[in-house]
Amino acid sequence: MTTVHEIKTVTFGTKGQVVIASRMRRELSIQRGTKAAVVVTPEGILIKPVTPANIKSLRGSLKGKGVLKAMMEDRRLERPGTVTHFPT
Repeated sequence: MTTVHEIKTVTFGTKGQVVIASRMRRELSIQRGTKAAVVVTPEGILIKPVTPANIKSLRGSLKGKGVLKAMMEDRRLERPGTVTHFPT
């Protein structure tokens, strides 16, 4: 992704929809139906498109951090009938 070129003003529609300029959509590979993560920050609203390029850029970013093992343990604990033991 490139750096910020310019700041654009957008208008929110009656359903909260926002129209993003076509040039920005092309630059960010946003197409019809593209999903986006919306994050409230101290500075305002951050909209991050979830595109194949964004997903690919994350590949390997959590390697070696034990995330898979932790997720598998969480999933095991969520299964019906799983007994959990808590320290007393």
